Amino acid sequence: MTDLTSIHQPVLLDDCVRLVSPALRREGSVAVDCTLGLAGHSTAFLKAAPQARLIGIDRDAEALAMATERMRREGLSDRFTPVHAAFDELDRVLEDQGVDEVDAVFMDLGLSSLQIDEADRGFSYSHDAPLDMRMDVTQELTAETILATYDARRLTRVFKEYGEERFARQIAGQIVARRDREPFVSTAQLNRLVDEVVPQAHRPAGNPAKRVFQALRIEVNGELDKLSSTLPQAANRLSVGGRLVVESYHSLEDKTVKAFMAQGLRIDAPVDMPVVPPDAQPFFADLTRGAIKADADEIAANPRASSVRLRAVELTRRIPDRWRRRFAEGQQHDHATNRRRSRRG
Repeated sequence: MTDLTSIHQPVLLDDCVRLVSPALRREGSVAVDCTLGLAGHSTAFLKAAPQARLIGIDRDAEALAMATERMRREGLSDRFTPVHAAFDELDRVLEDQGVDEVDAVFMDLGLSSLQIDEADRGFSYSHDAPLDMRMDVTQELTAETILATYDARRLTRVFKEYGEERFARQIAGQIVARRDREPFVSTAQLNRLVDEVVPQAHRPAGNPAKRVFQALRIEVNGELDKLSSTLPQAANRLSVGGRLVVESYHSLEDKTVKAFMAQGLRIDAPVDMPVVPPDAQPFFADLTRGAIKADADEIAANPRASSVRLRAVELTRRIPDRWRRRFAEGQQHDHATNRRRSRRG
């Protein structure tokens, strides 16, 4: 059998366990891992909290099957429920499981080692592979479809917004100019094009195509839309004393997480109000004092930890109804955006 610990190193594992496990002390407490992957974090959570159970969500059926087998081998199956879904389906998943509130919600937004290391998935610019990049292989939209059908303006937006690529317009223009005579079907083709377009003097450290690959992956999987939709679902489902713990790996994710958490960390009243009513007090407590980063030793052992930002909050009181409504309105907007995006794809 495959030794999953040899292909998957959970990032900031000790910090994540330290942040999640205090919320799982009571008998029957429930944690949700929205990004189960190969269950490196989740197995540690269940071992640290023997009275808790965990719902593991993943849109990658292969990863879900491997994680389920890992739980069986670790003797944790009786406290583990696997669910094949995208994490922005959190509300539906909990309703299906008959769960109203949970005590911890965890999200590790990085690609799993399985996705990176399987060359035929097309996530990595280090291997020549089909331009796929789907986390859920049952969906239709792929990176190849995007490069074949998006016009130059739309490609530019994707590369600029999701990859923060300085030469987004030039790269998009060359893709559109070349694709009729040479359709883009492999990661090697895209690598070569970016290598030709981006000037040597303006290249980031490492492969110059990494920002373009990041942008395509985010667009294919709707990652930022799904994140923006999932965070309020998670907050609204937390019990008082429950914790939301999120690991991000690029600035767009981290900005989204930071901005969401900040809403519950500040006083919701005018600055000149002499007495702040209880309903305007913060409903989150900051557990990480900003973001936790990996130290040099962890980065040396696991280079994928170099960009991680770990943030966590605890729900200190029931979320006011007005904030629940704001969160719900935001979710409706995000779901509408996803539907429009799906139709365009």
